[in-house]
Order: sequence, then structure tokens, then C-alpha cells
Amino acid sequence: MQQYRPQGFSMLPPVVKNLLIINGILFLTTIVLESTFHIDLVKFLGLHYTLSTDFGVWQLVTYMFMHGGFTHILFNMFALWMFGNTLENVWGPKRFLNYYLVTGIGAAVVQLFIAWIRIKSIESGMQPSEIEMVIREGADILGRGMNYQNPSMRELNTIINTPTVGASGAVFGILLAFGMMFPNSLIYVYFAIPVKAKYFVMIYGGIELYMGFSNNPGDNVAHFAHLGGMIFGFFLIMLWKNKGDINSFN
Repeated sequence: MQQYRPQGFSMLPPVVKNLLIINGILFLTTIVLESTFHIDLVKFLGLHYTLSTDFGVWQLVTYMFMHGGFTHILFNMFALWMFGNTLENVWGPKRFLNYYLVTGIGAAVVQLFIAWIRIKSIESGMQPSEIEMVIREGADILGRGMNYQNPSMRELNTIINTPTVGASGAVFGILLAFGMMFPNSLIYVYFAIPVKAKYFVMIYGGIELYMGFSNNPGDNVAHFAHLGGMIFGFFLIMLWKNKGDINSFN
């Protein structure tokens, strides 16, 4: 395996730095617009299901720059910096940015696919008029802080009109890449427990898979989107490796 040491290693390379800035600006902008002008930026930039009246194709990209709260953006940006700076130093800005966007968009595609499966399952027990009603007026009802009493209509409306936000899909893709590129590097869980990167990735992937299938009603985390980022990242890295066009070291 090729041994590689980047020259001029930067703790804050340009793409990571700009991603941190963009995410931070949009997070603050979202708060200001909502509190001052009552404009919900997530409605326009968060990822909605394709049947939602709020869906826009640009949301496949923009959703990963939106976040649902301070803790959400803090952990995502910390992970982006922690693992992303090493990858960008090794790969270079262009490849790292391409990888980030592919895994983020891939996570969105998987999220929409899983939503489609769930929606088809729910619709099988509903009347066509009920489905049409949800599609026509569901977004407005949720926007007023309400939902349907009918359990199937309520669940369908939640899936169609609740947006997905966050860089987590791309961040999980970055975590997967770090584990593949530097499998024996130590990651200190809670800054105290050393775990090799390859095991850390497998553990996290297993947790996300379990949580995705657990179907906990109170869990609003897009676990399958996280797995989608890892899946797309894996295949992209394998494509680069098969072309002999990627640097790696133990």
C-alpha cells in the first residue's frame, strides 16, 4: 500500500474552512429570519419529499447546509473539522469537495427512497381521497402546528411534509472515508477511550442500521440518510481505488 505524507499540512484547509463558514452563516441567518421576519428558511432549503408542495430539486444540495439546532450543527461541524481536515490535506480541495457533495446528495437520495417505501406501505391502507387531501393541504396544516387525527393520514403527512436538514449524511461519508484511509488510527471516544478508526466506523454504522429499523416514533433522526452517505462514500472510494487514483496509508 502506498505510503503518503501530505506537504504543508493545514489544520483548516480551504474547503473545510468554507464549509464551516457557510453552515455557520446559514444557521444564524435561519434564526434571524425566523425571529425577525417570520420567514422559515428551512421550508425553502430543507429536503422535502417529492410529493410535498414545498419540494424543490435544489434541496438535494441545500439541505446539508441547514441545521435544526445548536447541538446539531456543533457536532456536525466538529466532526467535519476533525476528520475532514485530514482527508482534504491528503486528497486536495477538489476531490474532497466532490466527495462531500456526492455523499451528501447520496444521503438525500437514500432518505427519499426510504420515505417512498414507507409512504407506499401507508398508502396501501388508505383511501385515494385521503391521500389526495394530505398532499393538497398537509403542509399548511403542519405549518400551523397541527396534524390529522387519522393515524395513517397523520403519519403520511409527517413523512411527506417534514423536512430533513443537516450535514450528517456527508459527515458520515467523511467518517467512512477516514476509517477506510486510516483504519488503524485511534479515535478517542469522549476524549478518553481509544478505538481504532475501522472499528469506530463499523460500530457507528451498526448503530445507525439498528436505529433505522427500530422505527421509534419519537426518533426524528434520519438514520438511513447517514447510512446513505456511508454507502455512496464507500462506492466512490472503491471507484477511485480501482482506477489507482487515490492515496492511502496505514
